[in-house]
Formats: sequence, C-alpha cells, structure tokens
Amino acid sequence: MKVSASSLRKGAVVDLEGKLYVVLSAENIHPGKGTPVTQLNMRRISDGVKISERYRTTETVERAIVDDRDYTFLYQDGEGFHFMNPESYEQLVASPDIIGDAAPYLTDGCTVKLSTHDGVAIAIELPRLATFEVVETEPSVKGQTASSSYKPALLSNGVRVMIPPYIGVGTKIVVLTEDGTYQERAKD
Repeated sequence: MKVSASSLRKGAVVDLEGKLYVVLSAENIHPGKGTPVTQLNMRRISDGVKISERYRTTETVERAIVDDRDYTFLYQDGEGFHFMNPESYEQLVASPDIIGDAAPYLTDGCTVKLSTHDGVAIAIELPRLATFEVVETEPSVKGQTASSSYKPALLSNGVRVMIPPYIGVGTKIVVLTEDGTYQERAKD
C-alpha cells in the first residue's frame, strides 16, 4: 500500500526494493526556500543495517502489510524476549535488537503492541507511561526549593532519571517510556 512519506512515524514498516525497514525516526523539514522534505532513519529488519533516506513530501513509499496486535510480556532469556497473544495464548519470541531501548521498560505482564510480518516480530510499541519505584537517590537538602532543581535517581528497572528533590527512596513515579523522563508521582 502506497503512503505519503510525510505521514510515516516511528515504528512504521516500509518495503524498499523488496526489503523491510522499520522507521527509527521521521522528521519533516521545511526549509525557507525549496521543497519540504521528510528525513527517515530506518533499520533493515533482516540484518539490522541502518540507512537514512530523504523524500520530498509529495513522494510515496510502499508501506509493508504488518499485523499490529497487543501482546503480554512474559519473560526474557537467552533466546530473546517472550510475549503471549492474550486472545489465542500463542507465544512469540522477539530478538533483543528488535526490542532495543525498550528493554528496561518491559515488566512482567505489561501489554505492548507488537508488529509482526509473516509471524516474526519486527517492531514494538510500548505504553506511553510506566510506573517504577525509586531505589536509590540523594537525600533532599533542607531549604532547597522545588522550583527547577532536580536530582539523579536510580529506578527499580535500572534506568537513571532526574527527579524533583521532594521524592525519596521507595516512592513510585511515572516515567515517559519514549525518553525516560519523570512525569509525576504515581497515584497508588
């Protein structure tokens, strides 16, 4: 199915010359002079080679037919990351290079959207927000205002984030899975 290059977003799968590529980032560039272009950074699914392509916004690309479904994360082992389709109980294994930066945000039983092509996982989409516990941080300094000062913290998933000074060890916080930034204190 042909789609406009400017409509592609991160996680979309395109077919270029018979090979499947997953879009890692898509940026629409509008120069002062000339035609607007779309810069696509993509990874070839078969071997992981990364490429960068530029398309005029009027150009079309072939979007691959993929099956996007919700899967439940089960566990990780030497084989890869194991997911289960909650409707059919069918299990699927995704390789670590498909999961990439999403690995620390996968918790037991979390629901993710997996894109599959011919029964093989090719891309993952995490929930927008995830809740984790602060396991290590500096104590807050008395008299320090909460205006714009943040302190480093280590979360239960091993990711380091910057948090407001009033949050201590044992507090659950909500982070944005896209870039790992602090959003708010979790409402229990």
